[in-house]
This record gives sequence, C-alpha cells and structure tokens, in this order.
Amino acid sequence: MTTSETRSPRVALIEDDPPTSDQLKGWIESARPGIRIEQWFDRDAAEAALASTRYDLVVLDIELGRERHAGVALINTINRLHHGTPVLVVSAMPAAIYRGIMKALDAWDYLQKTTFSEADFIDTVLEMLRAVRDKPAPAAASAGTTELAIDPLRQSTPLWRGQRLNLPLTAQRILATLYQRRGEVVSYEELFTVVKSGRNRDNVRKHVSTIRDALREIEPGFDGIENVPMRGFRWSAPQ
Repeated sequence: MTTSETRSPRVALIEDDPPTSDQLKGWIESARPGIRIEQWFDRDAAEAALASTRYDLVVLDIELGRERHAGVALINTINRLHHGTPVLVVSAMPAAIYRGIMKALDAWDYLQKTTFSEADFIDTVLEMLRAVRDKPAPAAASAGTTELAIDPLRQSTPLWRGQRLNLPLTAQRILATLYQRRGEVVSYEELFTVVKSGRNRDNVRKHVSTIRDALREIEPGFDGIENVPMRGFRWSAPQ
C-alpha cells in the first residue's frame, strides 16, 4: 500500500481559466483515481512550483493571462531543470502553426482546444504517464545506433542512426508501425488505429510528412518512406 502511494503520479496543471482547469483535472481524476494534481493559474506560480518539484507530467496552456507565450517560457524552464519531463500542451492556438513550435521545444504532444474529446485527452495523459512509469534503463536507449530505436510508449527520444528525432507522440506511433512492418504496405486503415484524433487520410499524410522532415534533418537524402497511391505507406529504407 505504501509503495503504491509513493509511486502515485504527480501532475502539474497550468491553465489560467479556472473552469477549464477544473474540467481537465476532473477528467484526469476520473481516469486515474488517487493521482496528485496541482493546479497553477499564472506563470510566476507555475515557475516557482517547477523549480522545486519534478512532476511526472505537466499539462499547460501557451497563453496565460495577458502573457501570450508564457507556456513557451515554462517549457524552457522544464527543459533546463527537469529535461525529459513529459509536457502536454493544451491550447486554443492553431495546431497547424504551434504544433511544430512545441515539437521543437520538446513538448511531447499538442491538443488544440475545442478539437479534441475527453477520450482523446485521457488517452494522451495516460499514455504519457505510462511512458514515465515504464521508462527503460539508460543503457537500453543506447542500443541500435545504426537503425531506428523507438518505443513511443516507453521513451520520449526516438533515435535514427544514433541521433535524436524530434517527433510528437502520434508521429512516433506511425513511425514505429511503419518500421515494425518494414517492407510491407501499411494501409491507411491500419494507421488510423494509432491516430487518436483526425482519423482521415489527409491527417495521416501530414504526420508522415513530419516524420520525413525529422529524418531528413539527420539524413538529408532520406527517402525511405514510400507512398503507395490509394493504399498507404511502406518503409523501404535499407538497414
């Protein structure tokens, strides 16, 4: 009993709108009873908490009060003090613009307000908490320097040829599926099963484009994800 209590996840919820904060808190508590959730409503209070506590998960908004990019500053604080802490950004800012920015800052995932359901939010939160719980020993992360090393449920830093790939969780899941089935055509319908929201072909194509861009940051000539018209995608990169 004592062991489970000491391992109870601790979540920081940073959102300046109290009703929204309470709603998100209620969703988390309904999915994971007993979880410790600390609510912060402004940048200063949140920064003080982050400076003294390493959370298992941080859920934050980008805009806090009159400060339009307070969340960016908070992510930088997390990266400086507690690098590797999962960060889920929940914001009204357009995902098409801000998802890439948050990815570059090492946020694990981005949900745009009014476009996701309670189930989407809970699935994302629980997946991140499992990633922290099941994080492998450091030695395991160094394996496979000449190929893809990725497990979206257990690590936040996939590696390609020993170098870090900057990818949100959904893109990691698609990449892991393509790589696991390398040499085979993976249909759109099969890829829909690893996409929590936006289960349509256009959204999958955008995720694949993000994956290609990330791989080309490491290997500029990378062309190992093949588009199979009307069917899906195939990992065709040589080992």
